[in-house]
Amino acid sequence: MRKPLIIANWKSNPLTLKEAVVLARSAEKYSKIFRGADVVVAPPFLFISAVSKILRQAKLGAQDVFWAEGPYTGEISLRQLKNLGVRYVIVGHSSLRMTLGETDEMVNKKIKAIYCDFLSAVLCVGEWKRKGDRIPALVGAQLKNSLKGVKKSQLERVVVAYEPVWAISTMPGAQVDTPQSAVRALRYLRGILSRMYGKKYADKVKMLYGGSVSAKNARQFLILPGVDGALVGGASLRPQEFGEIISQASAF
Repeated sequence: MRKPLIIANWKSNPLTLKEAVVLARSAEKYSKIFRGADVVVAPPFLFISAVSKILRQAKLGAQDVFWAEGPYTGEISLRQLKNLGVRYVIVGHSSLRMTLGETDEMVNKKIKAIYCDFLSAVLCVGEWKRKGDRIPALVGAQLKNSLKGVKKSQLERVVVAYEPVWAISTMPGAQVDTPQSAVRALRYLRGILSRMYGKKYADKVKMLYGGSVSAKNARQFLILPGVDGALVGGASLRPQEFGEIISQASAF
């Protein structure tokens, strides 16, 4: 059985470098205590350099990247991230899709660039609304379009994070997702990967759940077949709670 993967996505938090250092030290401490899970910390770009000096057991992640090198104002390049020790890059997050209009085509360019620099891509997919139990075709389209042209051999460096936007606690009218619903979505996504690449290669892809994971609900998602870890947002900013999530993941 492979280790669960727990990714801390700090988003645009915390406010100060001092707070970022405290959070990073805590994540590193729990990573050393509970080694049954792989932990990735993805701070804002502003704090990546400082966090990189703290993490040893835990790995360093980034929340986004630009797909090309060159004089692009305001963008961050893969070479910059790689030189700082970044191993994982989150792409296609709902925040960028919803607020900045990021498209599947843009995500696809980022994924291909990430592979060229031998890093791992954490591809976020998920629907904004859900009616009933049926998984919207939009989710499958995001996956297929984002991986267009990606080779079988490159799948070992892709992680898929299912992120139902309607279940994120900070969203207006947020609803509580259920483990059964999450499993259906992840099976649906893995089925698409199997049809695209074959089951042998699809099974190499880690599937994470990312709908407001907390210490209270982490176990009920992590224990399910087909769930290989979690993309953690707000709870990753609370050191003790994030440590509890790592502990629960390490128990499997």
